[in-house]
Amino acid sequence: MKQTFSVVALAIAAYAGATLTVQAQDAVAKAAAFDNRMFAGSPGAKAYACFVRQYDANHLAQHQQQKVSAMKLLVAAEERAEDKTLDYSFRLGIRYRHRTGNFDSSGYCNHAVATDAAGEVRFDCSVDCEGGGINVALSKDDKSAIIHLQKIAVWNRDKPDQEAGDALLAGADDKIFRLDRAAAEQCAELVTDRKELAALRHK
Repeated sequence: MKQTFSVVALAIAAYAGATLTVQAQDAVAKAAAFDNRMFAGSPGAKAYACFVRQYDANHLAQHQQQKVSAMKLLVAAEERAEDKTLDYSFRLGIRYRHRTGNFDSSGYCNHAVATDAAGEVRFDCSVDCEGGGINVALSKDDKSAIIHLQKIAVWNRDKPDQEAGDALLAGADDKIFRLDRAAAEQCAELVTDRKELAALRHK
C-alpha cells in the first residue's frame, strides 16, 4: 500500500512539474511575442518605443475634468547579458491644461504578463519610494499604448529638486490614456543621459 501511495505521489509531482514547465514556457512565449509587438520587431540588445498624444480642444471639451493636455511615453528595453532577458524601463512626460511647466516621471517595469480575465498582455511600471506607477498595454493593432494609472509621482523638470515634487492622481478623467506610436525622436526630450540619447536617435 505504501509503495502504491509513493507511485501515485511521484506521478502527481511529475504531472505538476510538467504543468508548471508548460506554463513557464507559455509565459516566456507571450513575453517574447509582446516584445515584438511593443518594439515593432525583434528588440535585440536595446530597443525603444515612443508613444505621444496632444489632446485637442474637442477632446478636452468632452472631458472637462481631465488635467492632462499632453503626454509622452518612452519604453526602453535592454538585454541582460547573463540570462538574455529584457529589462524594461519607462519615462513619462506630462503637460497640464491649467498649469505651466513640463513634468516627468520614470521607473522600471515588470516584464509582460497577462493580468486580466480577457488575457490582455500588459506590464506594470513603478516609481521608487512609493511613487505609484502605470500599467501599459497595447491596442490590438499595436499602433497605440493604453496607459492605466491611479497615482504617479512627477517632477517639474525646470525646478530644483526640492520644489519639483508633485503627483498625477487619476481623478474622473485621468485614469486611462491612449497614446499613438511615434518615431523615437519625438520622445528625445525625456532622455537626459547623453549616451542613451545618442542610442535613441540612432534608432
